[in-house]
Amino acid sequence: MVHRRVSVPGSSHPFAAVPYVSMSEIATLARVKRPVVSTWRRRYSHFPAPVAGNAGRPLFDGGQVAEWLISSGLGNTDHAELRSDVALFGIVALTDRFSGWQLIEVLGSLLCLRKLDGRPLAGPDAGPDDDDRTLWTAVMHRAERMDAEDEFVLRELRSVDAAAAPLVRFAEDLADAAYNERGAYERLLAARARLGVDALAADAVSPELLSLITQLADLRVRLERDQSITLADPHARAGDLLAALLREADDCENITALAAEPDERLARIARRRLLLAGVDELALDVQTGNDLEERLADPDLIVTQLPYRPGEDRSALAALEGIERVADLLASGSTALVLGPADALVDALRGTEESQLRSELLRRNIVEAVIALPGGVLPYRPGYRPALWVLTRDPVSAADGKVLLADISAVSLTEDVCSRLAEDVLLWRAEGFRALDGHDPRYGRAVDVAVLDRSFGGPLTPPAPPASAIWSRTTTERPALIAEAEACLERAADEAGSYQDTHGPYRGRVLRRVGRMPRRTTLGALIAEGKVSRLKGHRIDEDHLVRDGHHTVLGPEEITGHGAVGARRMDRLVLATAYDRVALTEPGDVVYTLAPRLGLYVDHDGFSVVAFPARVLRVNRAAERPLTPRVLAALLGVARNTGRSPSAVRAARRIEDYQLPDLDPEDVERFDALLAETERRERLLRAQADALAEATSLTVAGLADGTLTLDRNVNQPPYAMHTLTMDELSSSSHAGRRNDAPA
Repeated sequence: MVHRRVSVPGSSHPFAAVPYVSMSEIATLARVKRPVVSTWRRRYSHFPAPVAGNAGRPLFDGGQVAEWLISSGLGNTDHAELRSDVALFGIVALTDRFSGWQLIEVLGSLLCLRKLDGRPLAGPDAGPDDDDRTLWTAVMHRAERMDAEDEFVLRELRSVDAAAAPLVRFAEDLADAAYNERGAYERLLAARARLGVDALAADAVSPELLSLITQLADLRVRLERDQSITLADPHARAGDLLAALLREADDCENITALAAEPDERLARIARRRLLLAGVDELALDVQTGNDLEERLADPDLIVTQLPYRPGEDRSALAALEGIERVADLLASGSTALVLGPADALVDALRGTEESQLRSELLRRNIVEAVIALPGGVLPYRPGYRPALWVLTRDPVSAADGKVLLADISAVSLTEDVCSRLAEDVLLWRAEGFRALDGHDPRYGRAVDVAVLDRSFGGPLTPPAPPASAIWSRTTTERPALIAEAEACLERAADEAGSYQDTHGPYRGRVLRRVGRMPRRTTLGALIAEGKVSRLKGHRIDEDHLVRDGHHTVLGPEEITGHGAVGARRMDRLVLATAYDRVALTEPGDVVYTLAPRLGLYVDHDGFSVVAFPARVLRVNRAAERPLTPRVLAALLGVARNTGRSPSAVRAARRIEDYQLPDLDPEDVERFDALLAETERRERLLRAQADALAEATSLTVAGLADGTLTLDRNVNQPPYAMHTLTMDELSSSSHAGRRNDAPA
C-alpha cells in the first residue's frame, strides 16, 4: 500500500496521510465483494479515476473513494465508520516506518494525552509544513505536565523521537473520524491483527461471546440498583472484557475498575483503555502483576479469562485453582464470569486432586452456572475448547444446593442463542429452582450438587434436554410426524408397485452396436448449424430472492445439487421493474454451469430465471436431425475431458469444445423415451427414499435426546415407539424434582 498526504472526509486536518488504495482495498472499505467494485467503475462515470499504479493494478485516492462512497450511498459501511476506516488504512500504510507495537502504543498514548489535557494535540494554526521537531517538543511538554508519574503515556512517547510527529496528526484524524478518543482507540485496537501485533490479538474473543458475557453480567441493572459498582479482571491482558462491559454503561462516573496483568505493556494498554472509556483516573487501578489492588474497593462484578496454556502444558488443577482464587475475591451478592478450558471446567476429570477441588467448589454453593461453549469463539485459538463458569456469592435460597448446567457447544452462538441463554441464567440468579411456576431453562438443566458430587469428577453437562425442549412443539409432534412419514412411505411403495405391475420391470433393451460408429461433433458445431442456441444468465441481486415468489431461480447451487430447486424464487413484479431485459426459460431448456463444476439441469416447466454464471442451451426442434433436451444434457454430462482440479481457476475446456455423437433421429427418439422412463422410475424411488429418510431422522433425533423410546409391547411391531413422559425423563436422567410447567 502506498500513502500520501490528502484530507480525510470530515477531518479538520488537511494533512492526514491517507493511502492510495487498490480495488481490493476499496471492496474492504465498502464491505462488498471485489467484483462489485469493477461493476461500479464500469457503471458510474463519476467513480474516482486512478491516480497511480498501472492498468493491471490501478491505485485510487483513498479520500476521493471515501467521499464517493458517502455521496453515492453505495457500499455497506456506515459513514462514520468509513471515515475511521480510511484513517486506519493510512496507519497500516505506516508499518514500513513504525512497528505494529509502536503504532498501538504511541497512537494510544497520544489519544490518552488528548483526553487528559482536554484539547487537541496540534494547535488550531498548525499546518502540513510545521516543523516536526517543534510539534513533537510541544507534545512532550504536555505529556510531562499531564502524566508526571508516568501512569499512562510518558514512557511510550519517550521511546520515540520527532520522527513520530506525523502520528500526532494521525491521532487527531482518528479522534475526529470517531468523534472521541475512546472510539478512536477501540478502532485502533480492532486493527491489531492487521498491524501484526499477535500478542494483542491472540487472546481476543469473538463479538458473539463478548455479547453473551455482557448480557450475563447485567451491568445496567446492577448500576440502577446499586448506583455505583466495582468491576475487576485479575487476568486483564489488553482489557477486552472490561472494555466490552463498559460499553454497556451510559456513564462510567460511578464505576470503579480494578485489573491486574503481569505483562507491563499490556497492563498500560488496559490502563489507557479504561481511562478513555470514561472511568475516573482516581477510580481505576491496573496492577502490573497477578494481584488486584483490593484496598480501593471490593469487586462487585468480576469478568476474566484464565491465562491460556497450550494443550501439552495445560493443567486442569491450575485452571480450577485459578477459579478458586477468583471465588475468594467475591463478597456477598457479587458475581464472577470466568472463561477457561473446557477440559478442566466441564469435561470428566482423571486425577483425584482436581476432582476433589472441583467438587469442593460446587459444594461451597458458589457456582451458579456452568456453560459449555461452542468452538471458534476464540478466533486465534481454533483448537481451544472454552467453557464459562458463573459464580455468585450467597445466591437466592431457591438455588441452594443446585447448579444450572448448559451445553451450547453444538449450536452457533447467534444473537438469539445469547439472549435466551442469558435470560435462563439471569432468571435462575433471581428465582432459583421453583417446582411449579418457575422458568424452564431453554438451554440448561438445574441439577443437584449432591448428584454431581456422587459422580466425583464426572462431566458437568446436562443429564437431559431442558424441559422447554422436551415440551416443545417439535418434540411433542415427532410421533405424529413419524407416522405421517411412514404412511407416505407406504403410499409411495404402493404407487411404485402399481407402476411396476402396469408397465413391467425396467428394461433398457440395449444391444451392442455392430457396424460403423456414429460420427463425432461438438456443441460448438451444433450451435453454428442452428440446432442449439445458447443464452446468457443474468446477474441477480440476492436481496430480491424470496421463498414464495412466482419464478424459480436456477443458479449453480441448484444445478449442481447443492441447493433445492425452488428454494430461491423471485416475485414477478420485482422481475418486471428491476430486470427489464431478463428473459425467462422455455419448457425443455437445458440450464448449465461450469463453475464450480459441470452441472446440467433440464427445466421441463420453463418460466424460470437463470442466475449468472449459469447459462441456457435451447434445442431447435425444427432443425434437421434434431436432438431433444434430455438427450443433449445426457451426452454433455458424460463428455470426455471435462473435469477440473480443485485448484484450477477455470475449466480446462470451453463447453463449445465438448464432443458428443451425432445420433440418428431414431436413436435420439428411443434414447429420449428411455431417459423419460428412467426419470419416472427415479421419482418413484426418490419418494420412498425421502419418506424413509424423514422417518429415520425424526426417530434418531428423538432417541438421541431421550424423548422417544422403542415400544416393548409384544403385540406391537419391534420398531414401534412412544414419547417418554416428563416423569420418565426426570427419573431416567436423575434431573431432580418434577417441573410440570411447560415452556
